[in-house]
Amino acid sequence: MRKITQLAAVGAVAAAPVSVSAMDSSDPITLATHNWSSQIVMTHLVAQLFEMNGNNVELVSTDSQAVYESIRLGDVTAELEVWEGAFGVAFNEAMEKGGLHDAGDHNAVTREDWWYPMWTKESCPGLPSWEALNDCASLFATPETGDKGRFLGGPVDWLKHDVERVEGLGMDFVVVNAGSAAALWAEVASAEPTKRPVVIFNWTPNFVEAVWPGEFVEFPEYFEGCKDDASLGPNPNATYDCGNPADGYLKKAAWDGMPEKWPSAYKILTTISFTNPQIAEMAKLVDVDEMEPEDAAAHWLEQNEDTWRPWIEGSS
Repeated sequence: MRKITQLAAVGAVAAAPVSVSAMDSSDPITLATHNWSSQIVMTHLVAQLFEMNGNNVELVSTDSQAVYESIRLGDVTAELEVWEGAFGVAFNEAMEKGGLHDAGDHNAVTREDWWYPMWTKESCPGLPSWEALNDCASLFATPETGDKGRFLGGPVDWLKHDVERVEGLGMDFVVVNAGSAAALWAEVASAEPTKRPVVIFNWTPNFVEAVWPGEFVEFPEYFEGCKDDASLGPNPNATYDCGNPADGYLKKAAWDGMPEKWPSAYKILTTISFTNPQIAEMAKLVDVDEMEPEDAAAHWLEQNEDTWRPWIEGSS
């Protein structure tokens, strides 16, 4: 873990008067970072807001699934991006045990699923249908996958259950997990010059479709019970025989002790709400503009004072 210090890059924004809370504990608020750009930038951004509020902050890199247990136990204070599709199960299981709670939704609507750049559709015109994708599976074959198509999924710890979906829907694909989000974008970039068909895991809000227009694959519609009741869905013998929610939530999670220990910072946390374009911009600053996350957060604050200043001025 490391202390977050106020960045000089915030400049005049940071120098502007902000009321400092005397209500909050001087103990550090611990925020978790993971392995995708918008979450890292957003966490740095909120850390800088907390420091403007007079709080001490520490960041810790954690597993994106295990973090909910860490919050429940008070080892981590808050999580800024709880994606329904990827982390809803872990989040709900931790809430059932007690110790953490839902700290409110962002305005953003999320989707996380299989995705392809538009040039792929030229080779497989039945897309975005998953059946059409499966009929075109050989277009995605590699030496690694033999005569089956290759789907490049996200890092293993994102737990997207792509293998279960492939099995449940009888797809002629092999799931290969990327080591990082950057590896997903590198796959698309390497395919672009020759317009090689690719299908990868992607999500929105994200910067990607501003760079490479594309579409999500349309699987059988998500329904309650798809992940745990094999008798439901198109395959009565398998779970995960559906897509992910097309209009998922993006929440914040907090340790139950946060409202009492840091009431002013907690009010900021529950007031914060980012939109799809704002979150996409955070990712773009790192993944396209190649800024360091701390600098990207400071830049975003400098450009969006009208958005964030009411959050901290209303916290005391």
